[in-house]
Amino acid sequence: MNDSVTPRQDPAVPAVAADPAPPADADPAQAPGDPAGGRTPWPLVLIAVVALSLLFGAWGLWTVLSAAGGGASADPGERLGQLEQEVTTLARSDQISREANLKLQGALAERDEEIAGLRADLAFYERFVGATAQRRGLTVHELKLAPGGGQVWHATATLTQNLNRGEPSEGELRLLVEGTLDGRLQQLDWNALRQREDAPPLPYSFKYFQQVEGDIVLPAGFTPTRITARLQPSGGSPVEQSFAWSDATGRSVPDA
Repeated sequence: MNDSVTPRQDPAVPAVAADPAPPADADPAQAPGDPAGGRTPWPLVLIAVVALSLLFGAWGLWTVLSAAGGGASADPGERLGQLEQEVTTLARSDQISREANLKLQGALAERDEEIAGLRADLAFYERFVGATAQRRGLTVHELKLAPGGGQVWHATATLTQNLNRGEPSEGELRLLVEGTLDGRLQQLDWNALRQREDAPPLPYSFKYFQQVEGDIVLPAGFTPTRITARLQPSGGSPVEQSFAWSDATGRSVPDA
């Protein structure tokens, strides 16, 4: 059974002819008589894009050149300041390095001097205390003089003995100085060197060695040439040993 209905046409109404259909390739938005259809032609768009690109390129170039010009005008002074700062830093670093080097050299020199002194002490101990040491009685191993200001001199006498090992050596030490005063030979005894009557001697007491120290005073204008250490043991004969003044002081000129 067919349910479709065929429409009826009213015979009283005349049929109107339909407009012919537009061509398939025609643009519906294109108005009659406007070949471009109201759109901007492509050549104008391309020209606008190129113009904008040129403007942006010119603006970028101007920005770069302006920055370079400003940096070039400020760079020499800033660079000069940096160089001056670097020179100052390097100079300070060099000064610190030099000071550290000097301190290091001084410390090494002190260490070398200390090592030399320890070696000398060791040789000294071996010579007087070692099993192969030569037996010697009471003696003045060394006499040194150091200036103490004005006419004062500080004397240090190193006394030794290893003949009687284990037994103490006791006694007294006095000094005498020979020289010239006003062109005449003179000898200054212990009382004159200490500038007092009945000046007490320097005592000593040791088994192997001892350093005895004391100050002496020379008269003004006196030129010393020789100094003598006189030891008086508590039991036994006195012992005297003389040293040139230049050897005792380590100076070529006696009174310098």
